[in-house]
Amino acid sequence: MSTNYGSKRTVVGAHYGLRDWLSQRATAALMALFTIVVLAQLLFAQGPIGYDLWAGIFAHQWMRVLTFAVIVGLAWHAWVGVRDIFMDYIKPVGVRLVLQVLAIVWLVGCAGWGMQILWRL
Repeated sequence: MSTNYGSKRTVVGAHYGLRDWLSQRATAALMALFTIVVLAQLLFAQGPIGYDLWAGIFAHQWMRVLTFAVIVGLAWHAWVGVRDIFMDYIKPVGVRLVLQVLAIVWLVGCAGWGMQILWRL
């Protein structure tokens, strides 16, 4: 005779859990670090804040690499959040798939545009 403790539970979803939680925290930490670096450069800058100052901040290769990482991290951070919202609240699979594809296209386009702006400075 077997004992049944509770009902059988059907688990659905993609089971991303810990990986998504960690990626959200890592990308948020990267964006916070970037914000602190940019604010520090602005606070210690001499003269008026204009195009020349901004171009000077992003002229250094290390700053461009950090900004590149932040753009990629921001796109990934947004994707994880939007995907989770779609999985939680959009039940028809076809509608959810279309929205996910549109979100991916939008995020890749925005990241590409950010890269284009960054490397033109």
